[in-house]
Amino acid sequence: QVRLEESGGGLVQAGGSLRLSCVATGFIFNNFLLGWFRRAPGKEREFVAAISRSGTTRRYADSVKGRFTISRDDAKNTVHLEVSNPQPEDTAVYFCAAKLSADSSVVVSLDDAYDYWGQGTQVTVSS
Repeated sequence: QVRLEESGGGLVQAGGSLRLSCVATGFIFNNFLLGWFRRAPGKEREFVAAISRSGTTRRYADSVKGRFTISRDDAKNTVHLEVSNPQPEDTAVYFCAAKLSADSSVVVSLDDAYDYWGQGTQVTVSS
């Protein structure tokens, strides 16, 4: 059974840091590129970051570039999102997602393209 389970969310002060993790089970992890998305209150889900199968290509939304870092650990079937200097506008439910990819270097930012999704973890940033 395919499953993506996020963890690491919570309440954080602006300017602090936290690390989100997502553990995958039920599929061959290194055949998939991975992404993080978020949905803020009253807004649509939006792209945050993505990483290729090989880990050599990464893409970030302009709003998080320079503050967030995506990484993957294929030995542990885990993708991480390091959140540095969070701001109140980063408050959202964060989702990890996986997409089967034949190309080891491609990344995808379109959420409709992803095959599997986690349930999400809440991140709340206080000012």
